[in-house]
Amino acid sequence: MTSLDAPPRRLDEPLEELTLTRVRLGPGGPLGSVRIADGRVAEIGEPDPSAVTGRVLDLDGRTLLPGLWDAHVHAAQWASVRHRLDLSGVSSARAAADAVRRHAAGEPGGEVLIGYGFRDGLWPDAPHKSLLDAACPGRPVALVGADLHAAWLNSAGLALVGRAGHESGVLREGECFAAVAALPEVPEDVLDGWVAEACRAAAARGVTGLVDFHFADNVTDWSRRAATAPLPVRVDAAVYPAQLDEAVARGLRTGDVLPGTGGLVRVGPLKLFTDGSLNTRTALCHDPYPGLEGTAEAYGIQETAYEELVRLMRRAWAHGVEPAVHAIGDRANSLALDAFAEVGCRGRIEHAQLLSAEDVPRFAALGVTAGVQPAHTVDDRDVADRHWAGRTGRAFAYADLLASGARLEFGSDAPVAPLDPWLGIAAAVARTADERPPWHPEQRLPVRAALAASARGRLSVGAGDPADLVVVDADPLDAGPAALRRMPVHATLLGGRFTHGPA
Repeated sequence: MTSLDAPPRRLDEPLEELTLTRVRLGPGGPLGSVRIADGRVAEIGEPDPSAVTGRVLDLDGRTLLPGLWDAHVHAAQWASVRHRLDLSGVSSARAAADAVRRHAAGEPGGEVLIGYGFRDGLWPDAPHKSLLDAACPGRPVALVGADLHAAWLNSAGLALVGRAGHESGVLREGECFAAVAALPEVPEDVLDGWVAEACRAAAARGVTGLVDFHFADNVTDWSRRAATAPLPVRVDAAVYPAQLDEAVARGLRTGDVLPGTGGLVRVGPLKLFTDGSLNTRTALCHDPYPGLEGTAEAYGIQETAYEELVRLMRRAWAHGVEPAVHAIGDRANSLALDAFAEVGCRGRIEHAQLLSAEDVPRFAALGVTAGVQPAHTVDDRDVADRHWAGRTGRAFAYADLLASGARLEFGSDAPVAPLDPWLGIAAAVARTADERPPWHPEQRLPVRAALAASARGRLSVGAGDPADLVVVDADPLDAGPAALRRMPVHATLLGGRFTHGPA
């Protein structure tokens, strides 16, 4: 098998014909053979042995699936946090500060100490800059929350990002985004190397494509990366409002292949925001958060005024750019769906975590894709039970969406969850990741539906399809939730070339 530390295989070498034999054709499918030529599936069935040319690979009954997509990634952030202090397991503000103290002692220096992954929604104590000042005096510290919507800094870190004197050191939403953007940047070549490493790791889990929603000029960044070295995944590069005018001026439309990228990078959607997140209690809801009643942010926050949301969506759609609207709370989803109805365009709602019952059928009626992240179902069940108490039957309502005819596409939201589609598939199927019973089991999805949502609606491979394929050691229909989470990936092919697997 390919080592993730080994140099990536050259994906621009001439293609040789490849025939896969004794492979199960899709989940629960029959054994057969697949011939691949010119980057596409040329033939399915038992080939004439006298006509077979090129390489023949016996897969010994393994299962062939369409290549998997992660429909929501923050690629540079995911690549970076793999090299940062991991705070995902800490259970209090004091424990986080202790982790910072230990890390600083082991890696002394004056550069900013960056951590990632804290979830303070259930902590018994509140994060405050004084805790980090005591743990790491004088050295800038910046800790980014797991949902990317909060950052916790010490006094030196606040001064570094132009927020000296901030009362608590905990920044949320717009303040958080600005502070993280103001941190010293990793050198471009180093970051690109980290991204390439992360993409190879994704290919090793069967990923052949991702939608990158990193808060940056993704079109420029991915064009550079693809020109530097062949990519092991396809990328749809999202556009933000700051780049919309340039995209319009260049005539870039969602789905356009960017020149010089070997056909691997396309223009993605326009990313817009309606609200914040659950863990920070900034997701916009119809009901107040417990304990915040009577405050200015009792119902969460509205990131973009409705009129501005409609204006941006209308401008983008008029120039062929599809909107992807971040909406987590039920009120935010209502507003996003209202905007889609007013503009009359197709597109996506990202997250769709809490929905009013009357909004569920509107996704299919309006042709709006629900881009959801099933791993959040198990990661956020406790914080949802606390902050959305009495409403969680409408949270992460994947079965209801599917039954209504909505199109589901799964993503990880990495680094909010690991970039591993099998974790999301297992979470959607089981609605639990520990010894506890399923959380709202009525919202569980069948394995086939979860697989299709991870492969842009595809369950099987057909003649003429691009040869973006994954071969797994076990039939997913025969695997329980634990086995799905650990699903061994034997090989991944992108356009007929191996990005992971047999040399």
